[in-house]
Amino acid sequence: MSRHNKLDTADLATLLTRVQVPADVVAGCTLVSQAVARLAERGLLIEAARLCAHALPAREGVWWAARCAAATATADLQQADREACALAEAWVRKPGDAMRRDAMARAQAAGCKTPEAWAAVAAFWSGDSMAPADQPKVPPAAHLAGTAVAGAVILASVRPNAAKQAERLRRFLASAREIAEGGAGHIAKEAT
Repeated sequence: MSRHNKLDTADLATLLTRVQVPADVVAGCTLVSQAVARLAERGLLIEAARLCAHALPAREGVWWAARCAAATATADLQQADREACALAEAWVRKPGDAMRRDAMARAQAAGCKTPEAWAAVAAFWSGDSMAPADQPKVPPAAHLAGTAVAGAVILASVRPNAAKQAERLRRFLASAREIAEGGAGHIAKEAT
């Protein structure tokens, strides 16, 4: 590989305990990027997206979730969801405890039903504690942020038209690869 790929900083064997994929498809893969490519080639796009969601470092994963959400956001998206995603993006740019807590509060106010809200939840679960700020720290389990990123990406892939899921997931995976290599990972906004 000519460029550093942040997907490959994650341990594939550990990730395969979190993400269910057919063992025969990823047999012989030693890098996450190889496994993602093989899954995508076989049409296992949801599995490939989940693997990316768990492999990307926290900030990159939250950014990816926000990019996917923005690509399929509809004009009638609630303001609380827009704010949740904006706070998640702000956390990516300047990580801090107050920002991620604000993102979670906005996601909860929105009802945690959209990709935008789940991007905000991913930011929150990327911190060092899920407990209230004035309480002893309760670290989130290692898989939670990736689970929230995967939720955001998969929800975005079916909104508002599930028939476009495969095409969207291919674009989303290209975005993840670009982000993993240090790019912005922007995805063209769909016309609504």
